[in-house]
Amino acid sequence: MSELQDLLSNNLVFNHIPFPIIIMDKDGLVVWCNRHAERVFQVESSSIKGQLYPYMNPEKAALYKHSWETILHSKEPVRFEDVEVGLGTGGHTYTTIVTKAFAADGEQFIMSIFEVDEADEEGSASRELNSLRNGLDDSFMLLYFDEDFLITYANPLFLKLSKWTPKRILGKPIWQMFGEAGEDVHFVETLTATLKNGKVWNGQAKKLKKDGDVYWVDLTAIPMQVKGDDTYYIFLEKDITASKNAQHHLEAIAFIDPITGLENRHRLEQVVNEFIEERKHFSFVYMDIDRFYTLQDVSDTDTENELLVEFTKRLRMYFSDSIITRAGLHEFALVTPLSNWFIEGFLHYLQQHPIYMHGTAIPLTVSGAITRYPEDQQSFVHLIKASHATIKKVKERGGSAISALTSDDHERLNRTSLIERRLIHALDRRNLRLLYQPQVNLSTGKVEGVEALVRWEDSEIGIVTPDELIPIAEESGMIHEIGRFVLETVCAQQKEWKSRGIDLNVSINSSIREFRDKDMAKVFLEQLALNEGVANSLTIEITEKFALEAEAEQSIIKQMKQLHQAGISFSLDDFGTGYASFRYMLLLPISSLKIDRDIIQSITKQEKMQKMIKGMIQFGKSLDFQVTAEGVETNEQLELLRAMDCDIIQGYISGRPMEAHDLEKWLN
Repeated sequence: MSELQDLLSNNLVFNHIPFPIIIMDKDGLVVWCNRHAERVFQVESSSIKGQLYPYMNPEKAALYKHSWETILHSKEPVRFEDVEVGLGTGGHTYTTIVTKAFAADGEQFIMSIFEVDEADEEGSASRELNSLRNGLDDSFMLLYFDEDFLITYANPLFLKLSKWTPKRILGKPIWQMFGEAGEDVHFVETLTATLKNGKVWNGQAKKLKKDGDVYWVDLTAIPMQVKGDDTYYIFLEKDITASKNAQHHLEAIAFIDPITGLENRHRLEQVVNEFIEERKHFSFVYMDIDRFYTLQDVSDTDTENELLVEFTKRLRMYFSDSIITRAGLHEFALVTPLSNWFIEGFLHYLQQHPIYMHGTAIPLTVSGAITRYPEDQQSFVHLIKASHATIKKVKERGGSAISALTSDDHERLNRTSLIERRLIHALDRRNLRLLYQPQVNLSTGKVEGVEALVRWEDSEIGIVTPDELIPIAEESGMIHEIGRFVLETVCAQQKEWKSRGIDLNVSINSSIREFRDKDMAKVFLEQLALNEGVANSLTIEITEKFALEAEAEQSIIKQMKQLHQAGISFSLDDFGTGYASFRYMLLLPISSLKIDRDIIQSITKQEKMQKMIKGMIQFGKSLDFQVTAEGVETNEQLELLRAMDCDIIQGYISGRPMEAHDLEKWLN
């Protein structure tokens, strides 16, 4: 019992709830009361411990037509209205008492909360707490996060500076407020790891506003960890953007990195823009030291600086006729006339001239990008973007390489940038449209449902396919707006069809990013209710990658189960191409799977492929899943799938994607 008492006595949450709380054991004897109860009833916890308290005990419960046993075993709170209680002032009042049973250390207890409000009394704890919170709200940007680092509260000061609205920020992950560069990711990982370890974090943080502008804050992040309850985190922030910009301005004037002696990123941008104005041809080389944070973690600050200085010496020796700058913490950029083969030879030079620290060779390598002006990109911003895309590609292959994107890669990169810009306008003007592709039951020949597919045809870009659109939308964060558009359009269309006697199940595709929004399930159910829709006529298709990531995030599983209980189905899309796992098939509420179109396209080409597809169908049926084959185009494919006892087919042979009105004609 002492462990429970220690927990309650030291628990700020219980002691700052603005109502008296008394906890009793299964016999009605007092075991603890909070400070508020001590003040209101003018008692001490130690003096009433082990006694039957006059305002709530087994006898009182019986008088108010509730047996003590009922209270003790009720899963829900039990309320007692108009109970007369004596106050420490000598008077009496009538109040409500809420009781809640709970177990601790294998024993049963009852918590009684007396709804006696003394918030207006001079010097009361609740008044002090309210004053403290109001003071913090007035002085700091204030954010609350739950245990999954999803935002649960943002005060007006934060919303005003960051330009977010409650609708757009609440329920979003902590990543929403930070950049995606390597140092940003490392910062957030370090911050969250510190908080998870129960430690306070304090320092300066670079954050992003809704429109992408950078601002700086002095941040104090506090973990609130209550034994037996959810963990949550409080962020107190002060805007220091003005002073930080002044500091950056001074650094920009100096142009020199104090550690390496190289010119800095500000000077780099200036030099590149000067070269572009003079129409000089050059190669823009960007290098990122591989595993820098690992090297950093095993060294002290002096060793880290020494490593950077030694690396700089090798850059100067090898690229003697080039402009060399330090572009980031572990990133370097060069403007050089040198050829690609010579630039790529720097890796071999590093091997021949290793860096030694305390007599030990440091295994240092780099991932690098070569982008040519004007052949590849024509502005500083696009040179940087192309460099980051190249380095990402190099690191995915294991790093330790200096590479250049192909002309096709650069063309795709430029197209991606154009799509991002045009998509903002398309979403504002609702220029996207939905097509519906039939899903036909192989046994009955009837259309059992349709899949809603996003289509976008832009006046400047042309047709943008979903395979191109969705990854760009996910990376840019616009997938939320696309998902909302699809959901609203589908629900409205189902309502319209229903009025004309058309009853169709509609499948829509969803992204893991969308489900990281804490209100995702609420949005689905609200749209259904708004359009008088039926939940069991809606299916959400998720990929194997989605399922694998969802398996590790309880908040996503919770939302999926909430939608499943409401009647919405989940289907595993592109089955056979990703990270197949028996575990997530058991954890997630999946009831059907779709075999990927690329696999189905090969069904007539290889005997092994036929055996594999048959095995996939049998596997799905063994789990009582409905199995759909996607991308069916020929009679031969259809008959093989029929022989394998596949349930549903979707593809050109059974119906192409079509507009809603064309689908209605097709159905008739």
